[in-house]
Amino acid sequence: MSSTQGTPLDYDVLVIGSGAAGLTLALQLPSHLSVAVLSKADFESGSTWMAQGGIAAVLEPDDSAEDHIRDTLVAGADLSRPEAVSHIIHEGPTSIQWLIDQGVPFTRENDHYHLTKEGGHSHRRIIHAADATGRAVHSTLLQRATEATNISLFDQHVAIDLITRRKLRLPQNRCIGAYVLNSRSGHVQAFRAKQVVLATGGAAKAYLYTSNSDGSTGDGIAMAWRAGCRVANMEFNQFHPTCLYHPQAKSFLISEAVRGEGGRLLLPDGTRFMPAFDERAELAPRDIVARAIDHEMKRLGCDCVYLDISHRPAGFIKEHFPTIYQRCLDYGIDITRDPIPVVPAAHYTCGGVMTDSEGRTDLEGLYAIGETAFTGLHGANRLASNSLLECIVFGMAAARSISNALEQSQFETVELPHWDESLVTNSDEDVIISHNWDELRRFMWDYVGIVRTTKRLQRAQHRIELLLQEIAEYYSNYRVSSDLIELRNLATVAELIIRSAISRKESRGLHYTLDYPKAAQERMDTVLSPLNFQWPDSVR
Repeated sequence: MSSTQGTPLDYDVLVIGSGAAGLTLALQLPSHLSVAVLSKADFESGSTWMAQGGIAAVLEPDDSAEDHIRDTLVAGADLSRPEAVSHIIHEGPTSIQWLIDQGVPFTRENDHYHLTKEGGHSHRRIIHAADATGRAVHSTLLQRATEATNISLFDQHVAIDLITRRKLRLPQNRCIGAYVLNSRSGHVQAFRAKQVVLATGGAAKAYLYTSNSDGSTGDGIAMAWRAGCRVANMEFNQFHPTCLYHPQAKSFLISEAVRGEGGRLLLPDGTRFMPAFDERAELAPRDIVARAIDHEMKRLGCDCVYLDISHRPAGFIKEHFPTIYQRCLDYGIDITRDPIPVVPAAHYTCGGVMTDSEGRTDLEGLYAIGETAFTGLHGANRLASNSLLECIVFGMAAARSISNALEQSQFETVELPHWDESLVTNSDEDVIISHNWDELRRFMWDYVGIVRTTKRLQRAQHRIELLLQEIAEYYSNYRVSSDLIELRNLATVAELIIRSAISRKESRGLHYTLDYPKAAQERMDTVLSPLNFQWPDSVR
């Protein structure tokens, strides 16, 4: 690896992240603007690509925005912001029509789009492309971006840190770009931009078991935090109730739509158990279903529970869940005959970088959209299939805001210093990175998981402080790699999750603690600010 390559690459807009949110924003920008879109891995990766269920929107006359808003607020345990919920849901039909216009092949039934129902929803309102909606959306938008002459796509490019005027000791702080590692060449390249967008997804990889891809390491949240932005509600980590339990099935999700179409959760002896926990049974919100499964697994000492949809016709199952059917069949499970072994797994980060209704953060020139952002939509628990909806709505809103900002303002070109590697060496102890990664994910699962206690959280806090010190020392002395960048970001986000969880003295939504089992009367977001945040001395 050598130092930064030559002159910075210049763009009007730099989009860090290539999922549904980032690609929507890039495609919505005027064609005269130059746009760079970065993907840390291959483009056919990430949370959007893996999303199965669909997108929630009001698309039928017997449904209403008011019902969708109510369902979202109920799932969010009274912590969602009503104005944000109303805005996003009212924009839903427009967003879906835009996706249709782009060519997304949503599943049709006769002369209508087929809509399914998922947990927490009072109506069938989930539009989908069989059971691979994310892939259909992502591949369509990626093709449109490839065809756009103003959009440059960079895969295998890992953002290291944002560049701000304050870091360069210049007045009038704002974001002016980012340092980025080209994983193929090993070079660090500066990208300079008038507007920067974080669309890097969530941080579910902080946990040992997750439905997410390896890239869900909270990069955007960590970079924004280091640049001075506030984050909110990081304690609300959604655990999807049903991930395939199989030694060879890494991170494979069994869509909520399986339960929406009649799938029943069973104990190893075949007994159905969800009706004892909630009158909505398998269609209760995810936090309730995940806690019920966790409770039964611990009570019985079993490794998994089972999701059974074999009572539905085989043709129906194969038509509606072709991806799940084939993947399970590859592991010797015929879901038309056999129940599916499932366990809960970390799935979605409901908190994130605080933004306004257009995706703007605390830092001028920096936007955050998608799972990276805290918009107020999800509250203490995300309603199923609202995530892709939020990506599209905020991708469009942020694009409008950026376009207006670039039309109305002049931007000074700032000379960017090269990435300094003069005082670091190549590491000969990469085993430290893998060891720290494994330790972090294990204690987060054990101590900051589905059910929490104050003692467990304090243990996690002690361990993360030690890890942060060790990672900071390592980062200061060795050349960066993609693994080191991700570990540094993941440790930062884990610290934010732990501190947020410790500060919430109640159980609400996804945050359940045995020490405070009831919800408090006062409803408050957990907001952390870098300005009053105390790091360990050796980490500053």
